[in-house]
Amino acid sequence: MREIDNRLRLAAPELEAELQAMLTGEALSFVGELEERFGARRLALLGERARKQELYDRGAKPDFRADTAPIRSGSWTVAPPPVALQDRRVEIAGPAGDRKMVLYALGSGANVFLCDLEDANAPTWRNAVGGQNNIRDALARTLSHVTPDGRRLELAERPAVLKMRPRGWHMEEKHALLGGRPISASLFDFGLFAWHNAPMLHRRGDGAYLYLPKLESMEEAALWAHVFVHAEERLGLPRGFFRATVLIETLPAAFEMEEILYALREHVDGLNCGRWDYIFSYIKKLRRHPDAILPDRSRVTMESPFMDAYARLAIRTCHKRGAHCIGGMSAFIPVKQDAQANELALERVRRDKEREARLGHDGTWVAHPALVPVARDVFDAYMPGPNQLGAMPGGGEVTAAELLLAPKGDITEDGARANLSVGIQYVAAWLDGVGAVPIRGLMEDAATAEISRAQLWQWLHLPEAKLADGRRLTPELLERWLLEELAPLEASLASPRRAASLRLAAELFREMTLEETLPEFLTVRAYPHLQDASD
Repeated sequence: MREIDNRLRLAAPELEAELQAMLTGEALSFVGELEERFGARRLALLGERARKQELYDRGAKPDFRADTAPIRSGSWTVAPPPVALQDRRVEIAGPAGDRKMVLYALGSGANVFLCDLEDANAPTWRNAVGGQNNIRDALARTLSHVTPDGRRLELAERPAVLKMRPRGWHMEEKHALLGGRPISASLFDFGLFAWHNAPMLHRRGDGAYLYLPKLESMEEAALWAHVFVHAEERLGLPRGFFRATVLIETLPAAFEMEEILYALREHVDGLNCGRWDYIFSYIKKLRRHPDAILPDRSRVTMESPFMDAYARLAIRTCHKRGAHCIGGMSAFIPVKQDAQANELALERVRRDKEREARLGHDGTWVAHPALVPVARDVFDAYMPGPNQLGAMPGGGEVTAAELLLAPKGDITEDGARANLSVGIQYVAAWLDGVGAVPIRGLMEDAATAEISRAQLWQWLHLPEAKLADGRRLTPELLERWLLEELAPLEASLASPRRAASLRLAAELFREMTLEETLPEFLTVRAYPHLQDASD
């Protein structure tokens, strides 16, 4: 146990010297200061989430707020985007804790790199601290890596603009304790990022850029605004130095897009359609509503009317207020051994990006460097300027009913089995410290596992949910399918450690599906079991 000041303590293993250098007394004291100042408000806001969920479970549904109507009818705009973020036509995402992947992403030709400490980065202590080290080296332009075969990888001459994504308000950092309690993972991630990088970036004439995940309300956005202002004052930075894109990836946030922009108007540069987590949030918030049962995961696409409404509302809101709206993730990865399958995957990416560009998005996300030129070609064709801030999608004003209308479609045994298999595989990899996992031709992060187990929970617990052949999904049927999907996965593993992680993942997945109340976040439930070589 390492004591930083009178209250903050680290209950963490020693890392190698270059990583320990991120954990200076001054940096950790700053982190502790953030927790002391803002930690209680965070907990109060999480309590408000729980209160709203109780209302949804009793039959209420999200809606546009009456008390914030003056904000929606006002004539305000957000601060203009910084020069470095005027053109964001292609963004790539990847885990901060993987140094080689960080280098590849920065040199991919993308305009922006989302360097992720959240869903694509399993938060082992090594990944959390190592990710900060990789970010610091990247921003200082000293990042390099030697591969196992002796090749030296250097930072590209013109790297992508780096945006850091901290963990969400719901997560805690179990290795950092204040008053004996784990502190906010959001404040831990932001505090180290700000302390080690913001003064250097300011001296260089740059800004510090972030992505903010999992927000559910204007008040949660306002808390980030207070954190930014405090850090700017504390570190001697100008107001608005920290600039963030907010992921609209929860159902409540879709009804407060304008309010979220308003709360962060000095510090926001756009919204992003985090579509996979948004689908998970839709299921979770409306988990007790028979009219909100979704079909197989593969049948819920951006062409589904409720998802199209969500994207149109995001673009209209952003462009009305002078902010960028970035399209969602294309998770396809190249299929190296099958040229026909690879071309089919690339064509699906092209169609997805064409839909986004035509709708009016200012850029898009990809998960693999090979998809950067594919997405760029599409946006170059449809967006000759740096952005589409003057574009407004058709279809008129988006209503609450449009955002809440569940698409029609079948629930099938194949869909349920796919949810079990993919979910278990992802959780097993996450428990082994890997947050971005290639599964069935897609680069998956925690959102896929969250959708998978939430769908299974809903199909299991709502009597109105029936398979296409008329059967009900029962606990007995689910457990049988789970064992049948687990068997070939176990047989393919030679490592005893990975086999143990797979069995634990299956048990966690089973528990979270069978429980009477749907657990809020898989990552919160699995976090106590997360270990790596440094734990």
